Amino acid sequence: MERHGLIIVHTGDGKGKTTAALGLAMRAFGAGLKVLILQFIKGRKHSGELKVLEILGVEVRQLGLGFITKENFDEQKKSARAALELAHKEILSGAWDLIILDEINYAVKFGLLDAEEILELIRIRPPQMHLVFTGRDALPELIDKADLVTEMKLIKHPLQKGVAAQAGIEF
Repeated sequence: MERHGLIIVHTGDGKGKTTAALGLAMRAFGAGLKVLILQFIKGRKHSGELKVLEILGVEVRQLGLGFITKENFDEQKKSARAALELAHKEILSGAWDLIILDEINYAVKFGLLDAEEILELIRIRPPQMHLVFTGRDALPELIDKADLVTEMKLIKHPLQKGVAAQAGIEF
């Protein structure tokens, strides 16, 4: 059976967008697909999920610099541009069945990348490749082009009660 590549979007203000994408990566890897995860904002932080993916041999590249601030905006923009160029190259390489573009929606939201550049990634992908876009505030045009869109909605979060992020839950 020939694979039909899907465009998948995890968006919304709730927790779990990256976690859902990484769970999909594990499922795909377990099914024999070649998986690449490119993280556009996160940088050099090892979550529990990433440790498991490393053990499995799933390739994860953290390309970001962490939180975006006024002070680091120019560096963040350069970092996002380099990540986008890498994504472009890897999509065209034909080496992957599934590529996750983690937090790429944030890169657009904060002005690090242009909307048209993100949509171009869909246009250039091989038809059998799955692409996953994560992050809040997904572009309406991206949602329109997607085959599967999930919106995580925040109802309640422990941070609202002053409970700090905890290993194994938030990272």
